[in-house]
Amino acid sequence: MTVGDLGEFGVIHRISGRLPRTAAVLLGPGDDAAVLRAPDGRVVVSTDLLIEGRHFRRDWSSGYDIGRKAAAQNLSDIVAMGADPTALVVGLGLPADVPAEWLDALTDGFRDECDLVGATVAGGDIARSETVVLGVTALGDLAGRPPVVRSGARPGDVVAVAGRLGYAAAGLALLGAGVTDGPPDLVALLEAHRRPLPPYACGPQAALLGATAMLDVSDGLLQDLGHVADASGVAVALDAAALPVPEELSAAARRLGADPLEWVLTGGDDHALAATFSPEVSLPSEWTCVGVVTEGRGVRVDGQSRTQGGWDHFRG
Repeated sequence: MTVGDLGEFGVIHRISGRLPRTAAVLLGPGDDAAVLRAPDGRVVVSTDLLIEGRHFRRDWSSGYDIGRKAAAQNLSDIVAMGADPTALVVGLGLPADVPAEWLDALTDGFRDECDLVGATVAGGDIARSETVVLGVTALGDLAGRPPVVRSGARPGDVVAVAGRLGYAAAGLALLGAGVTDGPPDLVALLEAHRRPLPPYACGPQAALLGATAMLDVSDGLLQDLGHVADASGVAVALDAAALPVPEELSAAARRLGADPLEWVLTGGDDHALAATFSPEVSLPSEWTCVGVVTEGRGVRVDGQSRTQGGWDHFRG
C-alpha cells in the first residue's frame, strides 16, 4: 500500500493515530488548529525546512531516521534558547508512491524523538509533491526564564560546547565515499548523519547557569559562532587543542585522507550547543571550554582568522 492509496484523510488519520498527546497539548490533531498550554505566557517558535536530496536521501536514511532527524533539528533550536520544547507542527509533502509503511516509520521517528523531551506533534498538513518535503515548526516554553540570545556575549566570557561536533560531517563524508557499514566506530558516524543526538538538557541547564549567549550548532561551529560574534559585536578566539577530536573521527579521517579538526570546525547537523558564560561560572561536565570572547570581530582559531567554513544554503 502507498500513501496515494490512502488519500489525504487516510494519511492524516494514520499519522495522528500513532502520536500521543502530552500535558502541553490541550487539543491535538483532528480540528482546524491545535490548542496548547502556554504556562509562561510566552511561546518560543522556530521552523525548519527539509528537502529530499538536499537534507536527506531515502537510499541513505530510513523513514524512521528522517523523522528523528527532522524532529531533532527543530527541538534543538528550542533548547538553544534555554526553553523546554512542547510541540511540533509538521507540513509534509509526499510523492504518491511512497509506501504507507515508510510514512508509519517517519511518524514513529517523530514520536520517539519528541518523547526524549516530553513534546509531541500537535498537528500539521499534507500535500502531494514530487519529492519528500518536511516543514517543521517547533514550539517551546521558557518556564519563567529569560531567553538566551546570540547578542549577549561579552569580552572575558568563556566559550563552551556541549554535545558532539564533526560526527555528522564525518558520516556524510563516509556515505559519499560509498561506506555504508563497518566496525562500530564507523557505524556510529554513519548513524550520526542519519540521527543527530542533541544535548537537549544542556539548553535549559545553560540558561539556569546564566549563559550570556547560546545557539544550536547546525551549520558548523565556525559559522555559528560567527553569528554570535556579529550579533554581540565581539570576537571569538578558539583553542584548537581544546576542541574534542575523538578517535573515531580520527580513524575516519585517516581512511578518507581528511582532517578531523575541519569536521569539528565546519561540520553541521550534529546540533551541539555552543554558549558563552561568565568566567566565574563553574561549568558541569557536559560542557567543554574551547575558547574565550575578546574585543574585536570575527572568529579566530589559534590566533588565525577563520571567516569561512560551514554550511550555507545559497553558497555554490
